[in-house]
Amino acid sequence: MQFQHEDNGQLGEFFAVDAAGERVAEITYVWSSEYTVIANHTWVDDSLRGQGVARQLLDVLVEFAREKNLKILPTCSYVEVMFRRDESFADVKA
Repeated sequence: MQFQHEDNGQLGEFFAVDAAGERVAEITYVWSSEYTVIANHTWVDDSLRGQGVARQLLDVLVEFAREKNLKILPTCSYVEVMFRRDESFADVKA
């Protein structure tokens, strides 16, 4: 799945659209400081549930954070749970 990225310096998101151009998955973040983003929302359309799309979105956000030397503060329940479960995210967790 290909994800698009938008960021206006205050808010950002990674998202996917279907063939009709409808949004089918997203993970959003808010800039909290120059070095920290708050992961505040993850959503996947019912048609894609159980296919690992939320994890793919999180992986893209984590890759972005690593490239930019950012920390991620999770307020989204999905991201909070994944950060607790997976030690591989320790380097980006705020």
